[in-house]
Amino acid sequence: MTVLHERRWLGQPPGLTILFLTNMWEQFSYYGMRALLVYYMTKQLAFSQGASSFVYGAYAAGAYFTPLIGGIIADRWLGNKRAVIIGSVIMSAGHFMMAFPPLLFLALATIALGNGLFLPTLPAQVNDLYAADDPRRGWAYNVYYVGINIGGFLAPLVCGTLGELYGWHYGFNAAGIGMLLGLIIYLAGARHLPPEARRSTRPASLQPTRPGQRRRLYLLLFAVAASVTIFRAAYEQVGNTVALWADSGIDRHVGGGWSIPMTWFQSLNPLMVMLFTPPLLAWWRRRAERGHDQSPARRMATGAAIVAGAYLLLAGVEVAASGHVASWIWLVLFFTIFTLGELFILPTGLGLFARLAPANFEATTVAAWFLAIFSGSLAAGLTGMLWSVVPHAAFFTLLAALALVASVLLWLLDASAVKVEDAARQPMPVI
Repeated sequence: MTVLHERRWLGQPPGLTILFLTNMWEQFSYYGMRALLVYYMTKQLAFSQGASSFVYGAYAAGAYFTPLIGGIIADRWLGNKRAVIIGSVIMSAGHFMMAFPPLLFLALATIALGNGLFLPTLPAQVNDLYAADDPRRGWAYNVYYVGINIGGFLAPLVCGTLGELYGWHYGFNAAGIGMLLGLIIYLAGARHLPPEARRSTRPASLQPTRPGQRRRLYLLLFAVAASVTIFRAAYEQVGNTVALWADSGIDRHVGGGWSIPMTWFQSLNPLMVMLFTPPLLAWWRRRAERGHDQSPARRMATGAAIVAGAYLLLAGVEVAASGHVASWIWLVLFFTIFTLGELFILPTGLGLFARLAPANFEATTVAAWFLAIFSGSLAAGLTGMLWSVVPHAAFFTLLAALALVASVLLWLLDASAVKVEDAARQPMPVI
């Protein structure tokens, strides 16, 4: 494994800062467009709620399916760095195309195509910044995840406000500019990134030291991905039906005749990620020092259960409101609980897939994690179509049930995950 022996920035390799900032601006562009998408379709293009929810889910699914193909292309031909650059350029074009209503579907397809090259190849570079025994390696993806959420926090405030108050095309163009800023940072900081290993013409390092080890690894990753698919069907409602509820189901007035813009609530989740991550990492570190660290699968199961609790809160609020709008404070409380659960499951899952990736197949394995997001996003789009069909309290209860099922499945996978991770730590001979 390649390690950079350079001056550290904030206790971490400088390359992590470059990847962090590049990812932050890419997420700014993605969440900026996402904050506007459902509102744009229903208010500007006169799509029905069911149609807009399906398009939203299908787009999110496509954006997370293309990384599987992009990861293979990067591993076999392009390499991670060139894939990031090409993907950034394509995504920027797609965001600018969103400003033209007739190009809606073409623009969404273009963004998804560029995302396929960008998304698996940027995080795949994080591991190579650390030695295998570097204790910071285990927390690197939580730090990286904060970059996602800084971009996600700024996006609704900038793109959402521009689109909601001044015109949709201003918001979409701001998203495109954010993507270009990420590309500029990546190119400027390329010297701090690890050199890419020579692409092997055969997967020699995939040969297991014991019969069945590789098969158990793939079965585990498939089972975790299936559990995360169920979880994402509930999780992805934040930008879909929960956003619709923020528009019509809550009282957004705060006094003085001022009403909170509906897109601003999309910033609560990333803001809380930034606030919660440092103390949560400190708590996990103290537990690990005392020998009480949770295994990845068990930590993910805990997160899914917490998210289930957040949706049960919304169900209770809907029942108590009895057809009236609820206070916006309940939505803030929902995002507080929701975000805590998210921090347990999503960065942990990404880190698990990256750590278990066989040599020369890093981007492809990380792409398999995003494939779970693809299937979960598609399921979320289909689930979101029920919003106009069933009572909202029942809908939120259904989302809680989905998250709870995912929690149980992940908990049952814990013993197998521990065995596979222990086996993966053993060196594999190159044949």
